[in-house]
Amino acid sequence: MHDEALAGGNSTDVRRVGETVRRTSGPWTPRVHELLRVLRGEGVLEVPEPLGLDESGREVLSYLPGEVANYPLPGWLWHRSVLAESAAMLRRVHDAGAPLAGVRDGWQLPSHEPVEVICHNDVAPYNLVLVDGHVGGLIDFDTASPGPRIWDLAYLAYRLVPFVADAGAEAPAESERIERLNLLIAAYGMDYSPAEVLTVMAARLEELAAFTEQRADDTGRADLREHAAMYRVDAVRVLALAS
Repeated sequence: MHDEALAGGNSTDVRRVGETVRRTSGPWTPRVHELLRVLRGEGVLEVPEPLGLDESGREVLSYLPGEVANYPLPGWLWHRSVLAESAAMLRRVHDAGAPLAGVRDGWQLPSHEPVEVICHNDVAPYNLVLVDGHVGGLIDFDTASPGPRIWDLAYLAYRLVPFVADAGAEAPAESERIERLNLLIAAYGMDYSPAEVLTVMAARLEELAAFTEQRADDTGRADLREHAAMYRVDAVRVLALAS
């Protein structure tokens, strides 16, 4: 049976085995699988189907065919249709998973107030699956937890508008970014202002920096400290744009 390591597994070993994906499970895995079942039951079939655990205790998920944009990010990622389709998919995921928002236990990450939906908490190019240039899937729900819609949308904007410092040479010019942010907000379908999203983005990045610094302490990985430093600098920059 076909068995290969998949790129992008930053925290755990992720392998494709046949038409399934196998990855290290955790105490949060049952809750994540419940979320995936709810999403698919509501017609969001662009997320993996949970298939339980294998004989090694790894979680088993269906494999979503397509292309994932890992770093260095390719130029095709910045097409406006990808931006709009990503926001529209996030809205469908939020709406479909909202019935679980009152379930506060069992998630890997803490809840954020006001709780409205189940946030993915890492909607970014490396977790989007593209098929023929269109967004066809969303993967890696391990860090999902209850929170406000804008918490997820702000991080998607950070990565895909983008506002992240390491987006690469082919990323859209800074002069285009507020226009692209407005397109993202409109495609999601909520009446947020750019300033609201940028303010939440800064808070999200400060929390991410602290989380990443803790992981650096736990693992000794110098690259994580570099990421945390970037998040803090980016948080200051986007907060200035919000004012």
